[in-house]
Amino acid sequence: MANKRDYYEVLGIDRNASEADIKKAYRRLAKKYHPDVNPGDKEAEAKFKEINEAYEVLSDPEKRARYDQFGHAGVDPGAGGFDTSGAGFDFDFGGLGDIFESFFGGSPFGSRAKSRSGPRKGADLKYSLEISFEEAAFGVEKEITVNRMEMCHTCHGTGSRPGTSPTTCRNCNGTGQVQYNQNTAFGRFVNIRTCEVCHGEGKIITDPCATCGGKGRVRKNVKIRIKVPAGIDDGQTISLRGEGEPGYKGGPAGDLFVTIRVRPHPLFQRRNFDVVCEIPITFVQAALGAELEVPTLDGRVKYTIPEGTQSGTVFRLKNKGIPYLRGSGRGDQYVKVYIDVPKKLNEKQKALLREFAEISGEENYEQRKSFFDKMKDAFGM
Repeated sequence: MANKRDYYEVLGIDRNASEADIKKAYRRLAKKYHPDVNPGDKEAEAKFKEINEAYEVLSDPEKRARYDQFGHAGVDPGAGGFDTSGAGFDFDFGGLGDIFESFFGGSPFGSRAKSRSGPRKGADLKYSLEISFEEAAFGVEKEITVNRMEMCHTCHGTGSRPGTSPTTCRNCNGTGQVQYNQNTAFGRFVNIRTCEVCHGEGKIITDPCATCGGKGRVRKNVKIRIKVPAGIDDGQTISLRGEGEPGYKGGPAGDLFVTIRVRPHPLFQRRNFDVVCEIPITFVQAALGAELEVPTLDGRVKYTIPEGTQSGTVFRLKNKGIPYLRGSGRGDQYVKVYIDVPKKLNEKQKALLREFAEISGEENYEQRKSFFDKMKDAFGM
């Protein structure tokens, strides 16, 4: 015991190292000196055992506290500490097995295979559903077709021809797992792995069903009714519990996740629960005011703009937007008007506009007058 190195020195860490620091140091050194990486290297094997011993103590808060107070005497094997003296020994390595599994695909301290014979949840499915802008706003009920596995109605999911039954696997005696002994540098360990004969099922189908080929399920197109709630937006997902793939061995079915795709609207744009649209108006309408016919999700409505309306002015129509997805009420609609300047004028129209410009003067153009006043101040004109 007197010849043992300090455990903190073995792992290359200081005495204030955190649990994460200890685990990180162990991972790095264990990977470097593992016997599988250094076959036949006695020095590497000795270092590997030393690293394991240090980690076994420092990764355990109680053992670490005793070691910090009493040194190696506090974790002496005679007091129930670390012991690797013989084959078939039994001690708790904590997360050590997980670390070996992440490095080398298995643990030298024994492993457990997951049995496939118990109930398992079925796989989830995904579906993309395209709807119109109005359908997204007010909700809609759709029928979709999903291609999924269904229980075979010929064998009722057993996989065996009607009148026959699966037989118990003789290799694993129906457990779906087999045990085997493994001799390592640390001793002999019992490992468990999935049965390679029945692939973890515990049973073997000797006379398969002709409909499903022994799988107990067949692929079908299934029609499902789905209610799309009012106010749903592009990219949002609706989950339908139990509409995915059927479960295994009595396990629950998976879920179906339907992602909504909303087609763009030629007039409207959505901003959260508000609707925005742009309407062109003439110069005369902007100058004199006019009654406009405005499109909304509820149909056309009349709206009067005042005289002198400027291009880019936005008006609000309350409660004409998207219904709230959760709760009552609706958003608003915002109408932005812009002046559509004519491009093809005849000579008479041009002459009238010139005459209008001459008699208007600058006093009728408040924004223009304000701009040039600011420009004069800025440039000292």
